[in-house]
Amino acid sequence: MNALLSHARALIPLLAVALALSARGQASFRKTVLEDLCDNPMELAPLPDGRVVFIERFGKVRIWRPDAQRTVLSGALRVHGNVNAIQAGQADKGSWESGLMGVAADPGFSTNHWIYLYWSPAGDAPENRVSRFALDGDRLDVASEKVVLRVPVQREVCCHEAGSLAFDGQGNLYVSTGDNTNPFESDGFNPVDSREGRHPFDAARSAGNANDLRGKILRIHPEPDGSYTVPRGNLFAPGTPTTRPEIFVMGCRNPFRISVDRATGTLSWGEVGPDAREPRPGRGPAGFDEINRTQSAGNFGWPFFIADNRPYHAHDFASRTSGDAFDPAHPVNPSPRNTGPRDLPAARPAWMFYPYSPSARFPAVGSGGRTACAGPVYHFDPSLASEVKLPATFDGCLFIYDWERHWILAVHPTADGQPGRIERFAPDIALKRPVEMELGPDGALYVIEFGSGWENNKDSRVVRIESVPVR
Repeated sequence: MNALLSHARALIPLLAVALALSARGQASFRKTVLEDLCDNPMELAPLPDGRVVFIERFGKVRIWRPDAQRTVLSGALRVHGNVNAIQAGQADKGSWESGLMGVAADPGFSTNHWIYLYWSPAGDAPENRVSRFALDGDRLDVASEKVVLRVPVQREVCCHEAGSLAFDGQGNLYVSTGDNTNPFESDGFNPVDSREGRHPFDAARSAGNANDLRGKILRIHPEPDGSYTVPRGNLFAPGTPTTRPEIFVMGCRNPFRISVDRATGTLSWGEVGPDAREPRPGRGPAGFDEINRTQSAGNFGWPFFIADNRPYHAHDFASRTSGDAFDPAHPVNPSPRNTGPRDLPAARPAWMFYPYSPSARFPAVGSGGRTACAGPVYHFDPSLASEVKLPATFDGCLFIYDWERHWILAVHPTADGQPGRIERFAPDIALKRPVEMELGPDGALYVIEFGSGWENNKDSRVVRIESVPVR
């Protein structure tokens, strides 16, 4: 008996450690694979009935069914780019990032069965679309398409399509669009090449242009007939000359993943930054990725500023000479391709930002390649009857993730809304390039692992990260 009591006493500290770990939410998670046969999966949308819609870049819409524990093909769209050539690595550069890119379920899905897709239709018209479709059971009714919004793009060279979709609590739809600019001939700095014939290399004509839908996060209110109206509070009021009223946020490079906290109306997004390893005097700062948050419309600087409003210099690509640094308080767009106002709204600094090297300000992000993404804000619901919901310790935190660094971080904002404590979420769970993350109605995280390579991976999959029930 004494030996037994001694053994029990010895277990008490271990049990205390285990309980403490569980209380922090770091030792009680598991990853459940929902689908492991995926073809370039991009975004997903958990439905109120427990099904999960997810999309693949080459045009397929698929649905995971919890009752059958399997995935069904819902439908397919004809998207831009030769699929066989893309898969063989021989596609034209303009199709590298286009295709089927974003999905969101209508807030009234339980009664109207509508989903929204952001995609690049095949054909000669260089545009991306936000389209509304109806789901007939598990079948995508392709004939039901209502084209809600068209975004003109260039398809001559890559990159930066973005295409993430999210609804707020007022039924407004947010749409992220990339700057649609090639970054590879700018020495890792901002591409603002104003020479004739170089329009795909000039982000000032898109992201820095208040009269262009690219390099933005748009906010519109879809209407039942398939049209849309513009909510109050966007960056430019309807009727403002040479501006687009759909713009909520401008000055984005590649806002690849966005989320909206429906409880507070806070928009969050990850901004994939440029490649300069070091700052260059007279040219500009090193590259940073950003996590941004806002409840109000604004200009977030690209291609004239980055990170905490570090300015680039005006640059002549013909003579390879630079001029003055841009002023974040009074930014000016000098591009001859700028069809909007020359004088822009003051630039706002990033909420978080980090370079290739270790970050002194945000050490939890680590170092290495960068692809910052913003996930959802978690609100713990004590009345939700779900054994897999995340614990209350993550109440109010923003989940961020990085495609290159394979992690998910929980950021706990301070009382004044700034980044506070940052912790690694479920560090014992290995992830292969998380590319999408949403909270389901069960309070668990639904994640797309893109896989070990750049594209066309054999190990892409859709998973659920859930709490392990305490027995």
